[in-house]
Order: sequence, then structure tokens, then C-alpha cells
Amino acid sequence: MSTLTLTSRTFSTPRHTTHYLESGPDDGPLMMFLHGWPEISLVWRAQMEAFAAKGWHCVAPDMRGYGRSAAAESTREYTMEKIVADMAELHDHLDGKPAIWVGHDWGSVVAGELVAHEPQRSRGVVLISVPYFPDTNALSTLIPLVDRAIYPANQYPDGQWDYYRYYNTHFTSAVADLDADKAASLASIYRRGDPANIGKVASNAEVTRKGGRFGVSHRAPPMQPDLALWPVTDFSALLQAFEERGFRSSCAWYLNDDANIAYARRAPDGGRLSLPVLFVNGDYDQMNNINGNRLGDPMRAACADLTITSLPGAHWLPLECKSGLVVAIDNWLQSKKL
Repeated sequence: MSTLTLTSRTFSTPRHTTHYLESGPDDGPLMMFLHGWPEISLVWRAQMEAFAAKGWHCVAPDMRGYGRSAAAESTREYTMEKIVADMAELHDHLDGKPAIWVGHDWGSVVAGELVAHEPQRSRGVVLISVPYFPDTNALSTLIPLVDRAIYPANQYPDGQWDYYRYYNTHFTSAVADLDADKAASLASIYRRGDPANIGKVASNAEVTRKGGRFGVSHRAPPMQPDLALWPVTDFSALLQAFEERGFRSSCAWYLNDDANIAYARRAPDGGRLSLPVLFVNGDYDQMNNINGNRLGDPMRAACADLTITSLPGAHWLPLECKSGLVVAIDNWLQSKKL
């Protein structure tokens, strides 16, 4: 296999079908890349090409409900337990040798849960943008950690997580707003970070009071995609995936807090991670930046071998800081002799 091409493959079991991209030598050490919302496997193109060229066997699945992987109808099918099982089955199909797991956004949550429950599958884990929580990424975990200097409780009870609450209170309309103009929705979501926004109220904190992500218009304003983030052909593939499927299955990941908390609490050793963990923070990320607040505290307490590094971007670090992310991961791999 050429080290710089991304090969499309599909793996099916009786319970799920996963489409994935693969690059690099088949006999190289395995690096698994798990995307988040609202992404597909192609979000990892730059990192996969870089690490394939370094001799790694790189695999990036379309997660459950995304891209060309199976999408169940019931929103209850989008629990961490089921998604981790998808990844475990794919890992077994790929010979199951301990891998480096790299996750962004919700993919970071999956990677953290996988290595907490099945540490034998990993030599180390890279969590990008979303830190690790032993009690999992859920409203009841996040809201006590909100920076009340930015989000006074009487004005913003859920802080920057108001949009997450809105999925749980107005799911059908939240999805309909995103589906109304899928190209504009995706273009509006994928924007680069602005350092001037740090310390200011995020737009995601005002979804409920606006009556939806896009307010009374209930659709994204016309907008062109930022081609510095997504290459043209990759954005076209992203858009096609959402044109075909809509946003419902991807947004369903936000609806299973109770099941996800129960699953997280079954992890051995209280979810403590003893293997090497790298967290990559986005300096301009209004949602998940762990600088100057308490959001990273549970991760610091739960990880025995934690490295934290920051990049000059907001939330979409695999796209905003393509080469910087490669350097950050590579430096950590070398420092840990992984």
C-alpha cells in the first residue's frame, strides 16, 4: 500500500458496519484516529498522511451515524458503550495489537472511554480539544466546571453547554435547523478561532434564548466554507455525507448522558488512566480551553502520566493546525518512546 494514499475500506459484523480510511504500511505500528461532531474520517487527512510517511499504519473510521458507516434509527443506539464496542471490533479486525488512539471532540470521549475500559488495547492516547472525564462528557459533569466569571449562573445556568441542553430539550427542531441548509450549516460551524474571543460568552451559550442555533431564521446564514480548513474535495465529501444522512444521527450522541455515565462508572479503577496521555488544548477554543478554569481538573486528577500542550487554534485543531498537531503528537510519541 502506498504510504500517502487513503484507501477506503468497510468492515461489518452482525451488530454494525464501519467504513474507514487506511494509510501507511500494514505492518507498521497502529494509530487509530477517531473524529467528532460534525466530522468524517477525512478530517484526519493531514495527520494520516504525515504519520503514514513516518511508517505508521493509520486508520480513521467514520464513527457510528457518520459518513458511510451504519446509522441506527433509534437515538438510544448512540451510547458510548455501543460506540466503544464498534471501535473494539474494528481494532480486533485490525489484529488488535496495542495502538495509539487519537481522538478529537466526541472522538476524544470515545478514545478516553475505550482506554479506561480496555487499557490492553492501547499504548497511549491523544485527546484533542475535549479533555478526559472519568464520569464521562455529560451535562452533569460539565456544568459544575463552568467558569462563572464568564457565565454567571443566574444568566447562563448551563454556561457554554447551553447548546448541549438544547439538544436534550428541543432535539427535533435543533436537527431541523441544521438540516435546513446543510452546506451553510457546515460552513458556519467550521470557522477558525479568534484570540479576541477568549473570556467572552460563546454563541453556544445563547442557543436556548435565541430559540435555536440560528435564531428565528432557523437556518444557517449563507456562507462559504473556509478552504484553509477543509480542502475543496474533502469539504465536498463532508457535505455529501450530511446531504445524504442529515444531522440527526450525529446529534443523537448528545442524548445519552445517563447511559454514558453508568457505563463510565463501570470502568476499572474509577476510570483512572495509567497509560501515557497527551491532551492538546486549543488556546482560542471558547468551549473546551482548559487554561484559567477548572475544565481540565478531572483529567489532571485521573491521569497518572499526563502531558498537556497547546496550539494556537480554536476547536478544529486537526484542520486549523494541521502540521502543528502532527509535531505535537510526534514530539510526545518520541518523549514517551512510543
